[in-house]
Amino acid sequence: MPAQALTNDELTQELKMLPEWKFENDALTRTITVGDFREAMQLLLAIGFEAEALQHHPELTNVYNRVSIRLTTHDAGDKVTALDIALAQAIDALFTP
Repeated sequence: MPAQALTNDELTQELKMLPEWKFENDALTRTITVGDFREAMQLLLAIGFEAEALQHHPELTNVYNRVSIRLTTHDAGDKVTALDIALAQAIDALFTP
């Protein structure tokens, strides 16, 4: 059964618990700035392990000390689902400023 996209009301509620995340262009997005490139690579690796554990793979972009994350669920027509929320929460647990 394909994943179910969250409704606007559900998204609004979930985003209250994810203050570092934005909803834009049908995706959850967040950019994290760390101290240097090495820390960015460590963060990318940690996100990769969390993504594998959930079997849900984000779009990740790195420029020097910045990691940009974009979450959608392909099986839900590239919309945001509960799986995206779960991965966002896991990423937040890895990095809290």
